[in-house]
Amino acid sequence: MGALTGSGDLVWALGLGISLFTLIAAIGAVSKPNEGDRVTRQARLWSLQHPWKFALLPAGITAVLDYPVQLVLDGEGVFGSAVDALWHGALVYLIASILTLTMRGRARSAR
Repeated sequence: MGALTGSGDLVWALGLGISLFTLIAAIGAVSKPNEGDRVTRQARLWSLQHPWKFALLPAGITAVLDYPVQLVLDGEGVFGSAVDALWHGALVYLIASILTLTMRGRARSAR
Protein backbone atom coordinates (compact mmCIF):
# COMPACT_ATOMS: atom_id res chain seq x y z
CA MET A 1 0.00 0.00 0.00
CA GLY A 2 2.92 2.31 0.65
CA ALA A 3 4.00 2.21 -2.98
CA LEU A 4 0.53 3.29 -4.08
CA THR A 5 0.31 6.21 -1.69
CA GLY A 6 3.90 7.33 -2.16
CA SER A 7 4.94 6.65 1.43
CA GLY A 8 7.00 3.52 0.73
CA ASP A 9 10.27 3.35 2.62
CA LEU A 10 13.10 0.92 3.31
CA VAL A 11 11.25 -0.97 6.06
CA TRP A 12 8.21 -1.42 3.84
CA ALA A 13 10.36 -2.65 0.94
CA LEU A 14 12.28 -5.11 3.12
CA GLY A 15 9.05 -6.42 4.65
CA LEU A 16 7.56 -6.91 1.20
CA GLY A 17 10.73 -8.64 0.03
CA ILE A 18 10.72 -11.04 2.98
CA SER A 19 7.03 -11.82 2.46
CA LEU A 20 7.41 -12.43 -1.27
CA PHE A 21 10.50 -14.57 -0.70
CA THR A 22 8.67 -16.89 1.69
CA LEU A 23 5.54 -17.02 -0.47
CA ILE A 24 7.48 -17.92 -3.61
CA ALA A 25 9.47 -20.54 -1.68
CA ALA A 26 6.27 -22.05 -0.24
CA ILE A 27 4.51 -22.29 -3.57
CA GLY A 28 7.65 -23.58 -5.26
CA ALA A 29 7.88 -26.30 -2.64
CA VAL A 30 4.46 -27.72 -3.51
CA SER A 31 4.22 -26.90 -7.20
CA LYS A 32 5.49 -30.24 -8.54
CA PRO A 33 4.32 -32.98 -6.16
CA ASN A 34 5.40 -35.91 -8.35
CA GLU A 35 9.07 -34.93 -8.80
CA GLY A 36 11.95 -35.78 -6.51
CA ASP A 37 12.70 -38.79 -4.34
CA ARG A 38 10.12 -40.70 -2.30
CA VAL A 39 10.47 -38.62 0.86
CA THR A 40 10.24 -35.33 -1.03
CA ARG A 41 7.11 -36.51 -2.87
CA GLN A 42 5.51 -37.60 0.39
CA ALA A 43 6.27 -34.24 2.00
CA ARG A 44 4.86 -32.34 -0.96
CA LEU A 45 1.72 -34.48 -1.03
CA TRP A 46 1.26 -33.96 2.71
CA SER A 47 1.58 -30.20 2.30
CA LEU A 48 -1.01 -30.20 -0.48
CA GLN A 49 -3.37 -32.29 1.65
CA HIS A 50 -2.87 -30.06 4.72
CA PRO A 51 -2.51 -26.52 3.33
CA TRP A 52 -3.38 -24.73 6.59
CA LYS A 53 -0.75 -26.62 8.57
CA PHE A 54 1.81 -26.24 5.78
CA ALA A 55 1.32 -22.46 5.64
CA LEU A 56 2.42 -22.11 9.27
CA LEU A 57 6.08 -22.53 8.29
CA PRO A 58 6.31 -19.68 5.75
CA ALA A 59 4.24 -17.49 8.06
CA GLY A 60 6.54 -18.18 11.00
CA ILE A 61 9.63 -17.58 8.90
CA THR A 62 8.18 -14.27 7.71
CA ALA A 63 7.43 -13.12 11.25
CA VAL A 64 10.85 -14.16 12.56
CA LEU A 65 12.76 -12.50 9.71
CA ASP A 66 10.60 -9.37 9.71
CA TYR A 67 10.82 -8.71 13.45
CA PRO A 68 14.46 -7.51 13.53
CA VAL A 69 13.86 -5.37 10.45
CA GLN A 70 10.92 -3.70 12.15
CA LEU A 71 12.76 -3.39 15.46
CA VAL A 72 16.01 -1.93 14.17
CA LEU A 73 14.92 0.16 11.21
CA ASP A 74 11.39 1.27 12.07
CA GLY A 75 11.92 2.29 15.68
CA GLU A 76 8.45 1.29 16.87
CA GLY A 77 9.72 -0.48 19.95
CA VAL A 78 9.61 -4.10 20.99
CA PHE A 79 5.85 -4.55 21.03
CA GLY A 80 5.06 -2.43 17.99
CA SER A 81 7.63 -4.34 15.97
CA ALA A 82 6.22 -7.65 17.18
CA VAL A 83 2.70 -6.64 16.15
CA ASP A 84 3.89 -5.58 12.69
CA ALA A 85 5.90 -8.78 12.23
CA LEU A 86 2.96 -10.93 13.34
CA TRP A 87 0.66 -9.02 11.01
CA HIS A 88 2.98 -9.72 8.07
CA GLY A 89 3.18 -13.37 9.11
CA ALA A 90 -0.61 -13.59 9.27
CA LEU A 91 -0.92 -12.21 5.76
CA VAL A 92 1.62 -14.71 4.45
CA TYR A 93 -0.24 -17.49 6.29
CA LEU A 94 -3.52 -16.56 4.65
CA ILE A 95 -2.10 -16.14 1.15
CA ALA A 96 0.09 -19.27 1.27
CA SER A 97 -2.71 -21.45 2.60
CA ILE A 98 -5.20 -20.22 0.00
CA LEU A 99 -2.70 -20.70 -2.85
CA THR A 100 -1.82 -24.17 -1.58
CA LEU A 101 -5.51 -24.96 -1.23
CA THR A 102 -6.08 -24.04 -4.88
CA MET A 103 -3.26 -26.40 -5.89
CA ARG A 104 -4.89 -29.29 -4.04
CA GLY A 105 -5.95 -30.99 -7.27
CA ARG A 106 -2.30 -31.73 -7.96
CA ALA A 107 -2.17 -33.93 -4.87
CA ARG A 108 -5.07 -36.01 -6.14
CA SER A 109 -3.59 -36.40 -9.61
CA ALA A 110 -0.13 -37.29 -8.26
CA ARG A 111 -1.38 -40.36 -6.39
